[in-house]
Amino acid sequence: MLVAFGATPAQALLAGALVGPAQVGARLLEAGWLARFHPLLSARLAMLMNPIGVVALVMGGPLLASTFTVLYGAGNGIITIARGTLPLALFGPAGFGRRVGMISLPSRLTGAAAPLALGLMVEHIGSSALWISALVSVSAFFALLLLRAERANSTPLQVGEQNS
Repeated sequence: MLVAFGATPAQALLAGALVGPAQVGARLLEAGWLARFHPLLSARLAMLMNPIGVVALVMGGPLLASTFTVLYGAGNGIITIARGTLPLALFGPAGFGRRVGMISLPSRLTGAAAPLALGLMVEHIGSSALWISALVSVSAFFALLLLRAERANSTPLQVGEQNS
């Protein structure tokens, strides 16, 4: 897809190689600086990374291919942490495992289908598929804006208590 935006295969390869380090760097940022804030901030920030990267890629072409992949990777890195911390912050520890399992099911299903869906979109509409990806991320950002950043008032479970 980066080649479709004018990147050479070498530029696309270099840009793609930056996704993993960007994920790790963003997780370190999340564990350090962002940990001082409510997990909603992290989740919202993660949802904006891909659309900002898409805009950068469209405006800068191959010169900003690496910027796109770094932002994409950083967003993925941050959201992996927020997936676990956000439900705990919003709902508390009671029933945490079951709740996270239910919440993550749609995410896992769409994550499994995404490579095929994106591949089909690229085949049929080309690099415009990135705009659809950005739109989905922006939609998730607006959904996250509907959530309030109040911490749950649940108390930790005592030994022998069961989640309900």
